[in-house]
Amino acid sequence: MTTATATRSRKKIPELDKRMSALRSDVDALRGDVKDLADDAGGVATEGARTALRAAEAVALRALKLAEETASGLKSDVEEWTQDNLDAARDQIRAQPLSAFFISLGIGALIGAIFLRR
Repeated sequence: MTTATATRSRKKIPELDKRMSALRSDVDALRGDVKDLADDAGGVATEGARTALRAAEAVALRALKLAEETASGLKSDVEEWTQDNLDAARDQIRAQPLSAFFISLGIGALIGAIFLRR
């Protein structure tokens, strides 16, 4: 019986080798497919990142334009307010020049005293 078992085992070895060889080639093919899939997924991810970057750039440009428009509007408001108050200050100085002189002198002395302490 041991001889019969040994004979059957020898017959199965070539068949087992064939199956192992087929399995190895299938695994190699699977490795290649997984690598290709990873490359394709990377390409899709890269394209998605490019699209997101373009969208972020567009949002940043819109925000910049809005900030410029807002700054321009504020600039004109500040200029108008300054001009109005400057006109009022000029009128007061013309009406009371001596008072304006002493107020300026007092403010200058106060600022000088603050700087001398340091």
